[in-house]
Amino acid sequence: MMHTIYRPHAPLDKFVDFFWVSAGYVARAPRERVLPSGSQSLIVPLGALPLRVYSSDQTDEAAEIRGAIVTGARSSPLTIAAVAGPTAGIHFKPGGARVFFDVPCNEFAEQAISLDAIWGASAHSLRERIMEASSPRERFLLLEEHLLHRLRRPVEPAPALRAALAAFEEPDLTSVAEVNRRTGLSPKRLLALFREEVGLSPKTYWRVRRFRAALLDVEQGALRGAAVAAEHGYFDQAHFLREFRSLAGSSPREYLATRVEGTDHVAVSG
Repeated sequence: MMHTIYRPHAPLDKFVDFFWVSAGYVARAPRERVLPSGSQSLIVPLGALPLRVYSSDQTDEAAEIRGAIVTGARSSPLTIAAVAGPTAGIHFKPGGARVFFDVPCNEFAEQAISLDAIWGASAHSLRERIMEASSPRERFLLLEEHLLHRLRRPVEPAPALRAALAAFEEPDLTSVAEVNRRTGLSPKRLLALFREEVGLSPKTYWRVRRFRAALLDVEQGALRGAAVAAEHGYFDQAHFLREFRSLAGSSPREYLATRVEGTDHVAVSG
């Protein structure tokens, strides 16, 4: 599989983690589980088939979404049919997607929906242009150009949001109340800010980001079991394993055996 990543320059680097293009992918299983990251993604399948989104690993019930897709911030894995054919996309930074959409992020949290529902006809036009592009670089430039057009004017993420997002990345953070104190925001105001700008509650976002930090250690093999739990503030190894299974849909060992290299997907054989 060719999987190419491009990281944008200013001003998009404040909002976008990376653009990506994949081609020549041969799936290991008919379905894949996409792990939650605490942020939104835009997926542009460039083939003719719609994306099938399953309600769970254990069911054949699926929604079919045609064209470009936006996935909201999630607190659980998303199960999709493995995508055949070339695909392009954008992975936003936590709190970075809101400026490009006309609706609060909580309105499409925990969902995968057609981008047409948010961007209208411009979503279809963007996909058509990306399909006609002949190289990953051209596709990156089209995605970048479209976001710059939607940005329209320089925008800075709210200082309180930046401070809260940074605090939730700290491994020694002990409570959401500590973030309230650091930002000067009341619990009610922080909750409203996160729902609109991130799509999740502060507590749920923190849970997902702690999982993602622990996931890196699992992937790198630097720490194992109880050491991972202690490093990332879990009560004990049992707590870490429960959280991992809830957010990844598998144990750490199963995750390592089934993950799709270069992505945050795992192969689902059922």
